[in-house]
Amino acid sequence: MSEPVDEAPVRRFVRAGEFRWDGVDLTRYKDERAAPFRDVTRQTLFKRPDMQGELRYFEVAPGGHSTLERHVHAHAVLVLRGRGRVLVGRTIHAIAEHDLVSVAPRTWHQFRADAGAPLGFLCMVDATRDKPELPDERALAALHADPAIASFLAG
Repeated sequence: MSEPVDEAPVRRFVRAGEFRWDGVDLTRYKDERAAPFRDVTRQTLFKRPDMQGELRYFEVAPGGHSTLERHVHAHAVLVLRGRGRVLVGRTIHAIAEHDLVSVAPRTWHQFRADAGAPLGFLCMVDATRDKPELPDERALAALHADPAIASFLAG
């Protein structure tokens, strides 16, 4: 029995001022009607039936942010470029190039890019995963009870 062969074992990184890869579609982060976010794109770099994980590259434009959400699955994030802040649970962290961010299951999280440059990061998740859960009024009220988190969420 032979090993599966990847049709494209090497994908070239295109250095044209943007983080892009040959043969990888640049897509919207998600349906804009599904959840609130601002100026985020997604590229799925690895998604194969013989892998249990999926590797994506997200880019948040200057001043943009991902959705405030949580999932049953965990996230592993590596920041590749830019600076920003991330809410993980009830803690806000400054993040920059080469920082690692671990988001445990069922943990509220949101990424925000600083105003001066895009925030680009790799995110590894389970290939089969749940849909994001958005905060209800009660969860939002609990988060907004902390002035630092309320300020973070206000942008």
